[in-house]
Amino acid sequence: MAERLFDEKTLRQLDQLTLVANRVRAGAMKGERRSVRRGTSLEFADYRNYVRGDDLRRVDWNIFARLERPFIKLFEEEEDLAVHVLIDASASMDFPREGEGDPKHHKFRFAQRTAAALAYIGLASGDNVAVTALYGAGLNVTWGAYRGRGRSLALLEYIGALQPAGDLDLAGALRDYAMRYPRPGLCLFISDLLAPNGWRDGIAALQGVGHEVAIIHVLSPEEIDPPLAGDLQLVDVESGATADVTIDAAMRDLYMRRLLAWRDEITAYCRKRGIHYATVETSTSWETLIMTELRRLGVLR
Repeated sequence: MAERLFDEKTLRQLDQLTLVANRVRAGAMKGERRSVRRGTSLEFADYRNYVRGDDLRRVDWNIFARLERPFIKLFEEEEDLAVHVLIDASASMDFPREGEGDPKHHKFRFAQRTAAALAYIGLASGDNVAVTALYGAGLNVTWGAYRGRGRSLALLEYIGALQPAGDLDLAGALRDYAMRYPRPGLCLFISDLLAPNGWRDGIAALQGVGHEVAIIHVLSPEEIDPPLAGDLQLVDVESGATADVTIDAAMRDLYMRRLLAWRDEITAYCRKRGIHYATVETSTSWETLIMTELRRLGVLR
């Protein structure tokens, strides 16, 4: 429910922020966001020389009286930003499970709060916001797209009621979303990126239809530094596949090195493709992610 995601003090903080898209300005309707295109709003932008056929109502007659040359007034066109918030709702996000770790580090709960904060900021700014939970077998569940602060309660209730479940072809789910919702916008994707079949083709599909993409990579402290030792049987929570392993100092060291290499590889991939990338542990307060990291990346201001 909404009251369990945010209190009024937090909402007031979020009201001060705005989502930023540097490469997307293709709004479908007039909104509260300034476009780089010239249009017909009341926000003055610049002058240019009059040419035959221009609307005489846009001539600045005061300038004409002083310079004896006609100039046309240009205005900024105001348009909304399409904001797509995508949440990985697969079973791997349901970690740590009850009794297996600190519940404060739960990945999906962290993802819910992050998604709700970003979507709320979009609504409060007059953006066109859609939130989608990505499930398996093409069962993506979408709220929106909606505009306006009046939708905030419904937004928070929708996100608060989501539950992670099942396995997920992450690349396929992202490709499906790109085909179903092709309007270019700012696409904020929250996931642990634990996808046996990969995820990059899906991100490429999103960029292919014009989305500016930000990936928020969520992992729990237990995944980064597993408190495990001895002979164990590991179970994949999505597929049910098992693996027998012996965890000793050498195995832990190998795991840590591969984890760091994996993150570095993702960072390099995102930098090369112009993708905003934030990696965050769920032990970090979501406020730090929102107020500091995403502002540093240029996703928020």
